[in-house]
Amino acid sequence: MPIPVAGAIDCDLHPALPSVPALLPYLDEYWCDQITNRHIDKLPFGMSSYPSTSPLSARPDWRPAPGEAAAGPDRIRAHVLDRFDLRYALCNPIHGAVALFNNDMAAALCAAINDWVAKELLDAEPRLRASILLPLHDVELSLREIERVAPDKRFVQALFLAMGEAPLGRRANWPLFAACEKHGLAVGIHAGSTYRVAPTYAGWPSYRVEDYVAQSGAFETQLLSLVAEGVFQKHPGLKVVAIESGFTWLPQWIWRTGKTWRGVRPEVPWLDRAPGEIVKDHVRFTLQPVDAPATHPEMLARIMEHIGSDDILLFSTDYPHWQFDGEDVLPAALGQDTIRKMLVDNALDTYPRLRQAAAGAAAQNDPETRETVP
Repeated sequence: MPIPVAGAIDCDLHPALPSVPALLPYLDEYWCDQITNRHIDKLPFGMSSYPSTSPLSARPDWRPAPGEAAAGPDRIRAHVLDRFDLRYALCNPIHGAVALFNNDMAAALCAAINDWVAKELLDAEPRLRASILLPLHDVELSLREIERVAPDKRFVQALFLAMGEAPLGRRANWPLFAACEKHGLAVGIHAGSTYRVAPTYAGWPSYRVEDYVAQSGAFETQLLSLVAEGVFQKHPGLKVVAIESGFTWLPQWIWRTGKTWRGVRPEVPWLDRAPGEIVKDHVRFTLQPVDAPATHPEMLARIMEHIGSDDILLFSTDYPHWQFDGEDVLPAALGQDTIRKMLVDNALDTYPRLRQAAAGAAAQNDPETRETVP
């Protein structure tokens, strides 16, 4: 189904990121010297989750010759912003810097990526917003990067990965959640791993299909960790966005987690209501990929009925990843009220900075209030 209204908000877009040599202007003298003298600038830093030759990585009409899909604001405008008549689109930069064992180098490269995104994308296209890339193996350095970038209101989210060395709800990460809550940033958890540990609890898989399917299990684990550890009781203003997680597994998670919680409530006395209710209040899921059979749309409608909320979905294209056919970015089974909320309202409720930007734009366009807008 094509988008029925103008002004939708795309909550997951992946711009092509620059090579290491292109990042040198965004690094200080020390790191320029380290990276060039050690020939690190010759190494690729692309994450292998979406290999460039895979059909899933980009649609044929989004693959330029030469160059990369989603490279630069002009291609993003043509393929997504103008094509779908979007109000905003959120760039989620996935870069290999997050997998480095050298925490200081990881922090320097993440900062360079954030500065590159601001200058080369956000400055060039006012409809673009972005997530802050973080060196998550070091909470102190990640917190420093949030504080450094947060004054730029075009960054609306901090970016985490679904797979890591420890569940995200652990209290070591709470300073990051506190900073996000303070600055009005959502916490985005994106599919992916740094692969320092096996991506499944049974060990290392052999094939890509195993890793791809296992991502939903990682999201279930992270969701349970955030709820059980009491993150949302400690930070009641926090919103978490599960990105490329799918969502058809959620009804089973709500049922099983609620059933178990009722039997062991004394273990987690800070939980003031059922886990499913906490998730509906604080957690959102991007639309693509829709992990439901297209040939049986009634199944998706039934899943939404079981979830019991049309607040949880955020519209996303996952550009340039190829998760849908043609203009049919919306699954046909979703009701019109759900679609309307998903396209605009849910994103504005999830991202305070988007809500502020939209309100400011509306005020500037209103002749009755224009004079009061600075």
